[in-house]
Amino acid sequence: MKPLPPLDVADLDHVVSRTAGLWDELRGKRLFMTGGTGFFGRWLLESFIAANDQLGLDARVTVLSRDPAAFEGKMPHVARHKAVSLAAGDMCTCEMRGQRFDFVIHAAVEPLLPNSQPLTPDPRPLASCDPLALFEKNVAGTRNLLELADCCGTQRFLLVSSGAVYGRQPTDLTHIPEDYAGAPDSLDPLTVYGQAKRASEFLSAAFARRHGLEVMVARCFAFVGPHLPLDANFAVGNFIRDGLNGGPIRVEGDGTQFRSYLYATDLAIWLWTILFRGEVCRPYNVGSEEALTVKSLAEQVATSFHPEPAVLIAKGATPGQPSERYVPSTKRAASELHLQQTINLTEGIARTIAWQQQRSKLTRRNAGGIDG
Repeated sequence: MKPLPPLDVADLDHVVSRTAGLWDELRGKRLFMTGGTGFFGRWLLESFIAANDQLGLDARVTVLSRDPAAFEGKMPHVARHKAVSLAAGDMCTCEMRGQRFDFVIHAAVEPLLPNSQPLTPDPRPLASCDPLALFEKNVAGTRNLLELADCCGTQRFLLVSSGAVYGRQPTDLTHIPEDYAGAPDSLDPLTVYGQAKRASEFLSAAFARRHGLEVMVARCFAFVGPHLPLDANFAVGNFIRDGLNGGPIRVEGDGTQFRSYLYATDLAIWLWTILFRGEVCRPYNVGSEEALTVKSLAEQVATSFHPEPAVLIAKGATPGQPSERYVPSTKRAASELHLQQTINLTEGIARTIAWQQQRSKLTRRNAGGIDG
């Protein structure tokens, strides 16, 4: 098992400095987390460790993992930290009765395909999946985690949801707000991810009403940063992969879709802030408002490499066809929680590339290659 490099100290310091006033609520407390082995979870865990060490919180986190040994092999600097415990199991079957957890973060999702982590509502990975099984597992997992929180004396529960709950964004709506009343098509099985997240939000709200659990909801959009998979269904990750391989950078469609990307330090800052300061059962969009086309994104990634690779667009745009959008409004997070984007996309892409290059160097060193 090849270990992954730690996150950059400057990135972790940035997260801690921007959340410094929040962490006292976790002092001496216990946290339970699902999804700790994914993109979101790795950032949350490493920033938790940084805050715990720097601020002397004496807090502990238990991380649910299907394969703790594999997680330790990938991230030994996290798994072997004194504040971290690994629990074997999955979100549908885990039991922690007799233990107490003051906070629960539910960031796990049943993957659409092996090694995928669906952070956007793109239906392409769904062609060969079983939508019914995926829906049932994700909703059952959320129900099980809510029951765990209730029996473990949990005060606050963070549900990591998705912008997929809004369904297709109208082309005349530039930024989608939390009170938009749209929804995924209920008769289209390929909308299973958004449907499961909507059902999970409903379950969480109903559970909060019955049991008094403080449920926070973060609706996440698109992101860039270390740990983002380069071979999954994320355009920015695919473009970075192509650039690292020397190019060309390939855009599979016509490149006219609009997306926005938040760097992972801001993702971590926003999620921790929503956990500690969010209003109960009031969703907050998490993402960037700075929209750009996928074609422009590919070109921006290309300029981060030297020499600059070519960008190839698979097909031309259809005249008169409006561009698809997946861009949040973050006015609620800004006005109520004072959250903002602090790392711009150009810098975020550069930091992601640098971490991936460090990862490649570490892999060669461990293999006894030229850097060994």
